[in-house]
Parts: sequence; C-alpha cells; structure tokens
Amino acid sequence: MNVYGIDFTSAPGPRKPITIAECSLQADRLRLRQLLRLMTRDSFADFLCCDGPWIAGIDFPFGQPRKLIENLGWPAPWHAYVARVKELSKEEFERILTDYSQGRARGDKQHLRATDVCANSRSPMMLYGVPVGKMFYRGAPALLRSAASIVPMRPTSDNRIIVEAYPALIVRKLRAEKSYKSDDRRKQTAAKEAARQSIVEELRGKLIRCYGLCLEFTEEHARSFVDDPTADCLDAFLCAIQAAWAFTQKSRNYGIPSNCDLLEGWIADPSLLSFPLVHN
Repeated sequence: MNVYGIDFTSAPGPRKPITIAECSLQADRLRLRQLLRLMTRDSFADFLCCDGPWIAGIDFPFGQPRKLIENLGWPAPWHAYVARVKELSKEEFERILTDYSQGRARGDKQHLRATDVCANSRSPMMLYGVPVGKMFYRGAPALLRSAASIVPMRPTSDNRIIVEAYPALIVRKLRAEKSYKSDDRRKQTAAKEAARQSIVEELRGKLIRCYGLCLEFTEEHARSFVDDPTADCLDAFLCAIQAAWAFTQKSRNYGIPSNCDLLEGWIADPSLLSFPLVHN
C-alpha cells in the first residue's frame, strides 16, 4: 500500500514547500521511499488526483468547530460549509473569524473541536502564530475538490483515502515535549537539532507498541530529519505513520470513533481512541 504523510502549508513556495513523505506499507513494515516538495497549491491539488490505491495523512484541521458553524449559520454537512468557505476570499474568511472572536467574551473567542480537546491541539480558528485557520481555508476546499475518500466527513468507495494527522501526538509519546523546530530554515540551534536527533533515534524502537509498525528509513533520510530546522521532513514522516496506522484499522473506520462529529472531523491516532467525545 502506498502511504503519504503531508506537512501542509497554506502558502507554499521555495522557502516553505508542502513536504510529502512517500512510503510503502507491507504488513507491519512502513518504509520511507523518498521525500517530495511541492511549491504551489496547484501541485498539491494535482497530487490529490494521483491514481490510487493510497492513504494520506495531512497535517491541518479538516473542519471547524460545530459551535462556530452553527453560530455563523453555515450550512451542514461538512461539504456544504466547506463549499461556502470556498466562495469567500482569503480576506473575507479571515475577517469573519476575526469579527466573530472580537465580539465574544474572553475564553470563548476561539472554539475547539472535540478532537482538539482530546489531542490538546490548537483551535482551527487560529489565524496567527501557528495559522491553522489559514491552512483550513486553503486545504479543506482542496479536499472537497478531490474525489478521494475523506474520512470521516465524506467517506466514499474511492481507493484514495485521506485522514487528518497531527504529528505532535507522536512527538509527545517519544519524549518530553520540547521545541524541536523553527519557522525559519535559517535559524538552527543546537538544542533543537539535538531534540530532532533524539526523536529520530527513538522512532525505530518505541512506536511498535503503540502503532504496531516497524519503521524503515535510510541514514540519509535520518540526516534530512535532523538537519532541517523547520522539521517539515520529520513531521511529514510522522504524518505517514499516523496514516499507516489508520490503514491497519480500516475495518474499524480507520481508527476513528464511529460517533465522532462529522461536521468537525477527527485526528487519526491510537491515543485518541479512549477519550470521551466532549464538545466545546
């Protein structure tokens, strides 16, 4: 089975491309074949049209919180409100989120999806710092245009499957949560390089218990993981691990709770299976 892990960015280019870890999965062995870089959103859209079968884990929020959707009067289901977002300009989308947040009480400005609560991840409404709201704006319409099966919001019989990934969950399993990446490729620090080295050293040994996978990658790939200050290559491979695990759970809805909120979506990771579905 072909497996792809995708570290997504809303504004790809030479300085910050969309990074893809292309892997193969045979039984419980996930082998990294190569690292790819896409420089444009069009090339990402083309990639989603590649022939299957494959499964991909992509690192951005596929949905927005139900509370936001309902308060804004956006239509349901998922494909309907993403189609509404697709009609908005980037400036209009950002202004809607900004105006919405400014008009609410402290602590109720940026909502979380149920999966964000479980994963301790950022609100998909967030436009600054880690701008996952901008990533949603660019990424979700691309998923909508694709004919692939988007699990769990728009599952189809297509042999191309896409799940939401969140590499921070794997990092937390491997080590104490310390900073291991920088937004700028020119900014390398010894501490962050050592943190990436530690993650890479632990990848081959510790994940078999949680993900049921044996990982294979070359020393050249390992060097790429460590040498990249942004950790885009490393994060892409971590997304591939989550996608591969999801594929091993195909008969169990790809490891996603059957009663999760289909407006919001869900992150594919074994650590989230035991959490109660709490909405914010």
